[in-house]
Amino acid sequence: MGFGGISIWQLLIVLVIVLLLFGTKRLKNLGGDLGGAIKGFKKAIKDEDKKDEEFEDETGEPGRLGEDEKKSSTTGESVKDKDNQSQHK
Repeated sequence: MGFGGISIWQLLIVLVIVLLLFGTKRLKNLGGDLGGAIKGFKKAIKDEDKKDEEFEDETGEPGRLGEDEKKSSTTGESVKDKDNQSQHK
């Protein structure tokens, strides 16, 4: 017995049918696309973790910067402060 009542021979037959229907080239492209998507997802998660660590290092507090609370690297003013100043002028 194999996985959940499916034997190895049944799995091989399904694999042969899939290969005949789609061909090896299409399956190879599908596998490459799936692998690229997974790599991109992992990279995005890693970049997000780095942003969180940088914020924690700067403020000493854990958390994430909201879009309105991001500090400008040159002036130290938040985006929200700049928007308020431009509206009052």
